[in-house]
Amino acid sequence: ESNFREDDNFIQSCYLDNRLGVFVALQLAETIQNGAIVFSCWEEHGGGSAAYLAKFLYENYKINQSLICDITWVTEGVHPGKGVAVSIRDSGIPRRIFVNKIRDILNKNNIRYQLEVESSGGSDGNEIQKLPYPIDWCFIGAPEDFVHSPDEKVHKKDIQSMIAAYRILLENL
Repeated sequence: ESNFREDDNFIQSCYLDNRLGVFVALQLAETIQNGAIVFSCWEEHGGGSAAYLAKFLYENYKINQSLICDITWVTEGVHPGKGVAVSIRDSGIPRRIFVNKIRDILNKNNIRYQLEVESSGGSDGNEIQKLPYPIDWCFIGAPEDFVHSPDEKVHKKDIQSMIAAYRILLENL
């Protein structure tokens, strides 16, 4: 049973990592003009569906850029309330030119974000990176504390920053 809690700054509940990724994607569905919103699965079990989906989108629609809309972890370098995290390294490394393009768009539009550099972990981007297709990708997500527990906790400003970042990126990439 979900025990949803909310105060002035945070929301807290179980399964926020999944729920917030879907929530943000549904917010984007209201305004997207060009592109695709794709719901993948099995990412945390390895081999997920992202590779197949990216292959399909590239071969059929020539989509060659992917933003990974998920939730990251609060860590030593990623803090709640400081904005959405743009990952420049985890177990996968997106192309620097693509990350810089994203950062330029966010900076130009005054979207608050923080950079994430991790030595492990990963996202659907890892599966996309292994494909033999020229698809740029970058993970962008709000930081979450108490990951994979009944008490997952995300700052409301980070959720707002994540939605704003995705909206402006979908308009400008």
